[in-house]
Amino acid sequence: MKIDFTTALQNCVEVLEHGGLILYPTDTVWGIGCDATNAKAVSKVYELKKREDSKALICLVANDAMLERYVQHVPDLAYDIMDLATKPTTIIYDNPIGIAQNLIAPDNSLAIRVASDKFCRYLIQTFKKPIVSTSANISGKDTPKTFSEIDNVILKGVDYVVNLPSEEKSGVPSSIIKLGADGTVKVIRE
Repeated sequence: MKIDFTTALQNCVEVLEHGGLILYPTDTVWGIGCDATNAKAVSKVYELKKREDSKALICLVANDAMLERYVQHVPDLAYDIMDLATKPTTIIYDNPIGIAQNLIAPDNSLAIRVASDKFCRYLIQTFKKPIVSTSANISGKDTPKTFSEIDNVILKGVDYVVNLPSEEKSGVPSSIIKLGADGTVKVIRE
């Protein structure tokens, strides 16, 4: 049974507020999400994916203002990259603040993307905090390109599955670019 946008939004926010996991469509692929400020929820994601917590996850924010609340300093170059990007682009920033410690990489950086998907943006704005976004697969397995390819372990391991009428996702993960505090730029994934 398909449900409407508003109901899906409310259900997701309720699950996120209680430290639960959601399975939701992002601007790239189907993702597992949780409250990016809740260390216990982040641990559940690592456990479900059977992934080492030393491998950092991506975080989604709704807009530039939210990005600026969770990164000590957003370099001007980041705005240029976001404006010029032709596909969803995740940027790794130094010195994140207010985020669950187990989401932050050992070098004190965090991968963040300003969501371009309508549902994701509304969800994050309604929740008022960043959410984790990681592909809906067990670590080491292929990233599912469609909902039907998602492993039952993942489907059963989340607390809520968004069941909106499906828009085709690209099935392609975002580009990832690391911006160093010293002005260096490194492309991690094209």
